Amino acid sequence: MKRRSIFIPSLFISLFFTQVIVSQESIPLDTLHWKIEAKSYVLETYKDQASIYLQRGAITLKDETFLNGTIEYDIHLRENVRGFPGVHFRVNDANAEEFYIRPHQSGNPDANQATPITNGITPWQFYFGPKYSFPYHYKFDDWTHVKLVVNNDRAQVFLDYSDTPNLSWKLFHKVKAGEIRLTGGGNQALHIANISIDKEKDTLKDFMPIERKPIEGLIPNWEISDKFEESLLVDHTKLNDVIESRTWEKEIVVEEGTAANISRKVELRDGKPGNTVFAKITIHSDRPQTKLFDFGYSDRVMAILNGQPIYKGTNNFRSRDYRYLGTIGLFDAIYLDLKKGKNTLLMAVSEDFGGWLITGKFQDNSGIKIK
Repeated sequence: MKRRSIFIPSLFISLFFTQVIVSQESIPLDTLHWKIEAKSYVLETYKDQASIYLQRGAITLKDETFLNGTIEYDIHLRENVRGFPGVHFRVNDANAEEFYIRPHQSGNPDANQATPITNGITPWQFYFGPKYSFPYHYKFDDWTHVKLVVNNDRAQVFLDYSDTPNLSWKLFHKVKAGEIRLTGGGNQALHIANISIDKEKDTLKDFMPIERKPIEGLIPNWEISDKFEESLLVDHTKLNDVIESRTWEKEIVVEEGTAANISRKVELRDGKPGNTVFAKITIHSDRPQTKLFDFGYSDRVMAILNGQPIYKGTNNFRSRDYRYLGTIGLFDAIYLDLKKGKNTLLMAVSEDFGGWLITGKFQDNSGIKIK
C-alpha cells in the first residue's frame, strides 16, 4: 500500500504556531482563569480586542502565584474620568505591591503611582513625589500598554512600549510570591485586554531609582496603642479613661526619613471597630521649659500633653481645597509647655484612607531626652 504524503504549506505552519504562542502568552478573559469581583462587568470585544469592561472591582488570576517576571496588559482609558486602574502583585492577604494610573491627572506629576498595600491601606499620602510617580500624557482614543518588570526587591514600568523605563523603584514588602490582581477604574468602568505573564523575563533595564531626601532629626520611633473609635475623643473630660484603657505592645519606626507608617502594625479594616490609635513619646526635661514641636500626620490628630488636649487638626484628602492631597510632612507645629522630669506626648491619629501616618521633630533638643 502506498503511503500518501501530506503537504502542509510553511505559511500555515507558521500561522498555526504563532496562534499557539499567542494563546499561551495571553491569558483568556473568562471565569475559568479569573476570579471576578466587581459591581458589574462585561466580557466583550472592544476596539478589536477581547476585553473585560470592569466597574468598581478587580479580577484575580486563579491558581497562580507570581514572584518575579513580566506582567503586561492593555487598558483603554477614558478622558476626564477619575479612576485608579492598576495591577496588584505579590498579593498576600491584605498586603501587596501596586502600580496604578490616574487618567484624570494626565500630564501632571502624579499621573500614576507606585505604592505598597499595607494591611489593606494604600499609603499614597506617604509615597508621593518623583520617586513614586511620573508625568505622562495618556491616550484616550486607543489602548495604553502597561509593562511591569519585577526582580526580587525592584520593579520597573514601561508605558506604550517604551524602550526605557518610565519609573524604577524599590519594592516595599519582603520578597514573597503572591497573587496577581488587576483593578478597574472606580465608579466609571474601563476596558482591560491582552493580559500576559512571563515568569522568565525578569531582567531590569537601566535601574536608576530616584532617591528621596530624608528629613533630619525626626523622632525615630513611636510607641502605639491598640485601636479605638475616634468618637471617644469628643468628650475631652473623659480622655484619661480612654488613655488608661489602652494597651501598648507595638512600636513603629520612621521610614525613608519621612514618617512612621501606623498601618505596618495596625490593621484598619480587620472587622473590629476603631480607626484611631495613640502614638506616644516620652520627653524628659531637665527644667520647666517651652519647646517648639514640628509634626505631620494623616488623616486627623489630637495632641495630648500630660493628659491635657492642646491641639486638634485635619489633614485628610480634600480637607483644605479640592486638590489638597493630605500628603505627609512637617506642616504643623505646637509649643509644648514641658515640666521638669517626665512628660508624655500622645498623638491620637485617625485614618480614613490614603495613609495612616505620624512624624515629628524638635527644632532644639537641648535640655530634653526623648524615649
